[in-house]
Amino acid sequence: MKVCVIGLGYIGLPTALMLAANGSEVVGIDYNKELVKSLQEGKLTFDEKGLQELFDVANKNNITFVNNYIKNDFYIVAVPTPYNKSSKKIDPAYVIKAVEAVLEVCENNTTIVIESTVSPGTIDRFIRPIITKSEFASSKDIHVVHAPERIIPGNMIYELLNNSRTIGADSREVAENVKSVYASFCKSEIVVTDVRTAEMTKVVENTFRDINIAFVNELAKICRKDNMNVYEIIKIANMHPRVNILQPGPGVGGHCISVDPWFLVGDYPELSTLIRQARLINDAMPEFVLERIAAIMEENNITDIKRVGLYGLTYKEDVDDIRESPTLQLLECARKHLAPALKVYDPLIKSAMVTNQYNNFDKFLSEIDIVIIMVGHTHIKQNIAKLENKVVFDTRNICELPNAYKI
Repeated sequence: MKVCVIGLGYIGLPTALMLAANGSEVVGIDYNKELVKSLQEGKLTFDEKGLQELFDVANKNNITFVNNYIKNDFYIVAVPTPYNKSSKKIDPAYVIKAVEAVLEVCENNTTIVIESTVSPGTIDRFIRPIITKSEFASSKDIHVVHAPERIIPGNMIYELLNNSRTIGADSREVAENVKSVYASFCKSEIVVTDVRTAEMTKVVENTFRDINIAFVNELAKICRKDNMNVYEIIKIANMHPRVNILQPGPGVGGHCISVDPWFLVGDYPELSTLIRQARLINDAMPEFVLERIAAIMEENNITDIKRVGLYGLTYKEDVDDIRESPTLQLLECARKHLAPALKVYDPLIKSAMVTNQYNNFDKFLSEIDIVIIMVGHTHIKQNIAKLENKVVFDTRNICELPNAYKI
């Protein structure tokens, strides 16, 4: 089967490669000319465990990368879906643009599978009207399907193969056709439902996780106020067979958990008070960390904020994805407080992303007195001994040095 995958970022590229490696003829489409050129030359555009091996296998099969949309009857849309930070509603512009471009070239009886995460009702409100108003609507049969992605950076290949999938479609026949495409590589259960249920299910999954994280972050603040060890409390509580509390952290990043709950807040403002409060708690964590840094500096007589270093720029350990990262959020908080730029180091980020970013770990350490561990990369776990002469603020609970403060 020939499949066009639109959007070759963190979701679209692994999906395209997985399809090609499992027998489909794939055309990867992206407007970014530099990105497409790199892929045409056999160069990956981001690091991910197992992605290079998958790329090598896919290249031996039939996969091509282009900037222009081509005529076909099966498309997968995997473009970004940001939200409006004022209204908290989804911004469907990228999905709309992709569907409009498909309608200009597609064949009769075309299936458009939207993998991008959308708020419930997005396809009814924004996508179906485009198809209805299209000059081709009378002569072309367009099937819109929602099959939300369910993978996480750092474990994408495994999760593409082993996570269950959801197919939301208007008819069983169309759903089964789409299911057969994903079944070419997905080893887990593929559930068929209606479009709106598929939309809601994906948003609910990430909202559930966000609320759990907010609970433990609030618990950490409570324990900090009365000098209790939140990590010990969590460990003991988790011994209960029906309790599974997560770990606190400096904030929530990535393009899913930090974004998707806002879709529900934006669409259901009167009904989503718990969801909204959870988002506000998690969004406030970088500022809480900043306040803790100030207190730790005062306790240790450190007065020069230029001697403060943030370790980790990505949103989670051992990935090079900086989208919505807590470190970027903290730096923004610091700028709002007119604080000079803090020093930053991340072993996975080679290009300059922020002011005062270092590329050499030892040089970074030599110019700071206090290091704030924002991300628990394997690299820092292997280099904990180098922090013995520094004041350490460990927001990820990976350091057992006697000079380490915890969140």
